[in-house]
Amino acid sequence: MLRKLTVIVSADVVGYSALMERDEADTLNQLKANRSEIFEPRVAAHGGRVFKLMGDGALVEFASVVSAIQCAQEIQAATEAAPDSPGTGRIRYRIGINLGEVMMEGNDIYGDGVNVAARLQSLASPGGVAVSRLVRDQASGKISVDFDDLGEHTVKNIERPVHVFALRPATTAAAPPLAGAPRSPGPSICVLPFANMSGDPEQEYFSDGITEDIITDLSKISALSVISRNTAFTFKSKRIEIGQVARQLKVSHVLEGSVRKSGNRVRITAQLIEGATDSHIWAERYDRDLNDIFALQDEISEAVVKALKLKLLPTEKIAIEQRSTTNPEAYKYYLMARKYNTTGNARHRPISIRLCERAIEIDPTYARAWALLAICKSNDVLQASGTGDTGWSAAERALALEPNLAEAHAAKGRILTDEGRLDEALAEHLIALQLDADNYEVNAAAARCFLALRRYDDAIACLEHAAAANEADFWALGISVHLHESLGDTEGAKSAARRALERVEKIIVSEPDHGMAMGFGVVALTALGEVDRAKEWIDRALLLDPHNFNLRYNVACSLVSLRQYDDALDLMERVIENANAESLRWIETDPDFDPIRELPRYQSMISNARARLGLTN
Repeated sequence: MLRKLTVIVSADVVGYSALMERDEADTLNQLKANRSEIFEPRVAAHGGRVFKLMGDGALVEFASVVSAIQCAQEIQAATEAAPDSPGTGRIRYRIGINLGEVMMEGNDIYGDGVNVAARLQSLASPGGVAVSRLVRDQASGKISVDFDDLGEHTVKNIERPVHVFALRPATTAAAPPLAGAPRSPGPSICVLPFANMSGDPEQEYFSDGITEDIITDLSKISALSVISRNTAFTFKSKRIEIGQVARQLKVSHVLEGSVRKSGNRVRITAQLIEGATDSHIWAERYDRDLNDIFALQDEISEAVVKALKLKLLPTEKIAIEQRSTTNPEAYKYYLMARKYNTTGNARHRPISIRLCERAIEIDPTYARAWALLAICKSNDVLQASGTGDTGWSAAERALALEPNLAEAHAAKGRILTDEGRLDEALAEHLIALQLDADNYEVNAAAARCFLALRRYDDAIACLEHAAAANEADFWALGISVHLHESLGDTEGAKSAARRALERVEKIIVSEPDHGMAMGFGVVALTALGEVDRAKEWIDRALLLDPHNFNLRYNVACSLVSLRQYDDALDLMERVIENANAESLRWIETDPDFDPIRELPRYQSMISNARARLGLTN
């Protein structure tokens, strides 16, 4: 049975059973007329294929997200414009759109990709279109529409929560919500980042990890709509009014709290606030041993469910209690490894690897630690131009332990990208994005693949998600600068550059010799037109960290954009001479070097490197 990734549109008539009861003959005539005059012609016009009709419903396959959205919009608009029938009124559709992996058998299509589209359709408003997070990401910037965030929903027969967005024309303003009104029919919640009260900024990774886990747990509750982690973390370290947050996000409730960790003890406070009245409906303080951290997270989730008077289904309780590890020490080292992996500091690469290995030593079945180890090793090989373990076996181990772990698919895709196996890599990344579209590691790895495929819009979307998932990350925004420039989007490049520079400047205050940060600072300053300041940074950076290949590489990229080609090639000479196969492939696909690819000196450097590495194509 053939598997492939495709766009699925699920359409269903609103209130079909009631229409049939009212006037069966008239309803059937309307449905047939709609299909022959509106639905099927527009599907054909946009290159779609109807692969299944089910009474009043239809399933359609498209090769393009944009084509699927345009088709759905036209169907809804034409259906709304059609005259009412005197017998039954008007045929109206709910439509859901999903991008996912499916199985082909003959002309029919099966699998979760189809099932999710059907669940999205059921969440759409009458005459409306609901899409998955991945569809939203792939369509953003390519079509004139807006997306209203409806939060994450746990839907029938789908294990993972689905992040849902409602489609509306870009020219149509969203209807203003009533004060305190929930963003979906049931209760909804935003979990604000728990404050780190440990007196040690280094413990920030722990409080952030607690917050992320509570968001994940609450997202498994079907009766509760939960704001995504990325959106919630935009409020981190900001002075806010809870009522204002609730109104802005259109949620009924907000959960906030703090974490104080000292040795093997942890104190967590949490309070649930009703957005409409800004009043507390539940609050608790927990003083526990660190070994109880997972049970404590479960208690907080269950307390929220009880306070909101929701019913926690047995399957949901089991899902909440299932974790990649039950060992608090392994969990602690994993969170530390994630922190060090995202700093971009070359000195931290071996530290993040050691921390992952320690977590795995404590718990050999810890799939998330195996996946992170794979990504860390892949980073080390690429950035250090080494020849060691690429992380392949760690990625395979993670997938064997948890086949539906987003980070595991992302790790495998990252390694496949480095090896130049881009079609295989893309398949892994799309699965990872479908599983967890907000995850930092997932988006950072997918962006590399999209860049290598020269799908720059898709890469930028992933990089923006990565930057939102880690407020200290400058790498994603720095790469976005060049991609915007390659697309001729000067304003987009400057926006990314300003945000990247702000993050870099915070880092080099405490780490003035941070080579990667200084390199991307130069990228940002160049894009912003601050050439003299960029040159000062270049001189200082190369003096402080002269042997950092990543620094030399990013400075060379900026020199190319300044048309200082000889200076750029001077810096790249040592980089290319020491490049391994993975880093050479990156150089050959990086659009920053497009202006110098035809220069004889550049071509000679690449040719010599390929010969040294035994690369033939």
